[in-house]
Amino acid sequence: MPIKNNLVQAVLAILLLNACEPQPGQAGTGSAPPPVRMVQTGWLAHDQLMEASGIQASHAREGDFFVHNDDGEPVLYAIDASGADLGTIAIVPARNRDWEDITSVPVADGRWIVIGDIGDNTAKRDSIKLYFVEEPKTVKFDRYAGEQILQHALSLTYPDGPRDCEAMAYDPVDDQIVLLSKRDNPPRLYAVALATALRDEQAELKFLGNIAKLRPPTSRDRFQFGGRTDFISQPTGIDIAPDGTEMAIITYRSLYRYRRAPGENWLSALQKQPQEVVGPPAVQNEAVSYSIDGRALYVTTEKLPAPVYRFEFAPDQ
Repeated sequence: MPIKNNLVQAVLAILLLNACEPQPGQAGTGSAPPPVRMVQTGWLAHDQLMEASGIQASHAREGDFFVHNDDGEPVLYAIDASGADLGTIAIVPARNRDWEDITSVPVADGRWIVIGDIGDNTAKRDSIKLYFVEEPKTVKFDRYAGEQILQHALSLTYPDGPRDCEAMAYDPVDDQIVLLSKRDNPPRLYAVALATALRDEQAELKFLGNIAKLRPPTSRDRFQFGGRTDFISQPTGIDIAPDGTEMAIITYRSLYRYRRAPGENWLSALQKQPQEVVGPPAVQNEAVSYSIDGRALYVTTEKLPAPVYRFEFAPDQ
């Protein structure tokens, strides 16, 4: 195990050097501060957290995060920014068919976590499902444990047939849950109003439109990613800043950061040129979350060992 970890860490270190070279959206010269700072904060410590496909910051306890696997037991894993294991919470009753992303929404008495069972690699599911639970709180010794009883479940269909999707976030400005498809080129943006999502047991998503294509693979990408190259520009996770002004899209290759103007909707904002940061250097980036203060982004990956990275952007970027 130590030999394997040392080898993986060495490979990641080489990739990190490559990712820290000037890339689209992050060039800087002279003594000016870099527009983005990427640092590794740690590793996912729980040995069962092998397929981390979604991450969400806790609103109740700043600095904590909830992460989940994309299959297996219906469990949330609590971590801190370093990836330290803070405990697990079983979601009852629920099924983890293909959990791909997670978000948090406001309710009358606090916040609920929304788990997106939205993956569909072959685009054959009749419907996808969202699970709603109260945001977990710590118990003894500042750890998370026990069961979280399901508050609500929503089955969703697409107006234009099944889609594979790994990206979901709550938009506090338009008060809706948005989903971004993975295998469409360009990706397709959908939404369901939060009021509908909390009230109904079944609903149809609204198609908002196609976003602008993400940067396609290059010959250099093919050298690095090999047989996975064709997939590196597909969205594997999204998050929206707590104030609703920014969206982050993560892919296997890059982190994309979009900002929208007051009164602008996300479909319009996602037609603009984003700020792109190549990286972080991990095996399969699928999970991205803003910190509660909106000042940083956290990204982690499927496959162990799984690093955790923090992105901080210069104030004027």
